[in-house]
Amino acid sequence: MVVVTGAAGFIGSCMVQRLNEAGYTDVLAVDDFSRADKNRNLEGKKLWGQVERMNFHRWLERNHVDVDAIFHLGARTDTTEKSIAIFDELNLEYSKGLWMLCAGYDIPFLYASSAATYGLGESGYSDDHTLIKDLKPLNPYGQSKQDFDVWMLANIGRLPTDPIPQWAGFKFFNVYGPNEYHKGRMASVIMHTARKIKATGAMQLFRSHRPDFKDGEQSRDFIYVKDVVDVLLYFLENKPQNGIYNLGTGKARTFYDLAASTFKAMNLEPNISFIDTPEDIRDTYQYFTEADMSKMRNAGFQQPFTGLEEGIEDYVQRYLNLDERIW
Repeated sequence: MVVVTGAAGFIGSCMVQRLNEAGYTDVLAVDDFSRADKNRNLEGKKLWGQVERMNFHRWLERNHVDVDAIFHLGARTDTTEKSIAIFDELNLEYSKGLWMLCAGYDIPFLYASSAATYGLGESGYSDDHTLIKDLKPLNPYGQSKQDFDVWMLANIGRLPTDPIPQWAGFKFFNVYGPNEYHKGRMASVIMHTARKIKATGAMQLFRSHRPDFKDGEQSRDFIYVKDVVDVLLYFLENKPQNGIYNLGTGKARTFYDLAASTFKAMNLEPNISFIDTPEDIRDTYQYFTEADMSKMRNAGFQQPFTGLEEGIEDYVQRYLNLDERIW
């Protein structure tokens, strides 16, 4: 049995779909299933069963012999949330408890970290373990992911061998694609752009508040969710060296490129203007991210990543234009 936490969420539900496509039908979905709109992401998927998020640790203690691997993708991901206590409970302490159970029961543990740990990128975007402790996230969400990465590396470093037969953390960069419709403000810029264009025929991007970036030239490493779950499946089946890995494309693209590509996918001419970045996120806004993907490539994953234009076209035309169809 393969467990996916956050299974009703964006990346988690896409992981369940990818596992099903690869022949895995004994998938246990773990999540907070209280939101009917979010649970739509599991429609049509083959599951062994479902367990509520807060009951999962106890369930694992009783049923660990049946578990072959855990994808821990569930987390509080709201980058505007300021309560450190919420992130400590749902991201840090929950993950620590799950890691310790996997260590005790020898269960492979593959989990979601985040590129939010890199902050402004002062230390670059290398996933070298020796550099991770010095990263400076810009918000409590990123800090919770950083705290777990550091905690886990410290615990592994105290032992002569890894306490888990297989483990890997993935610093997700800017993931976009189907099944994110429920995320509200935290959904990808591509989803917001498509919705805005449908409603108004135009798109407004954040104006640059730094002299070294022109309006619209803020850049991120955007990665299609279908590529993300291909990587996760590769790690499950091929078991590369344990470690924390960047998971982006390795190529930053501008928000202007993203918006223009969305217009094109909708068969429209670009109509783009600029507005001030909201003050509540202005001081913690990343202007550039780009994953160093050398470790991932050295681990053996050689499949090319979907280009931004190709990914947007697939997402818009196959999902967003069809009443935001799920994958």
